[in-house]
Amino acid sequence: MLFQGEFGGIPAGSVIRRAWRSARKAVLPPHVFESPTGRRVYDNRNTRLTKWLNDGIPPAQVAEWAGNSVAVLLATYARCVDGQLPDLKRRLEAAGDLPEEEPGAG
Repeated sequence: MLFQGEFGGIPAGSVIRRAWRSARKAVLPPHVFESPTGRRVYDNRNTRLTKWLNDGIPPAQVAEWAGNSVAVLLATYARCVDGQLPDLKRRLEAAGDLPEEEPGAG
């Protein structure tokens, strides 16, 4: 284990939070430090999983890397997936599988 708590084992959550806050303050400009971006260590996990999904990594692979089921992953992150529709339409069109759009759909 890289870091140990006072009595061995994992350091207390409060110790980790203080170290994280100090590290952020030391390296980030004040406006970024004051923003919610990366305020919690866990936020980095959320950012990474969202990025992988938005980059088109299959949800089954992201779920495996995250140690979650696909159902849990998608229940949490499906609303964060954005920007893939144009690429998916191109792929479907190239394969000849693009469904007809309904009038007014866009």
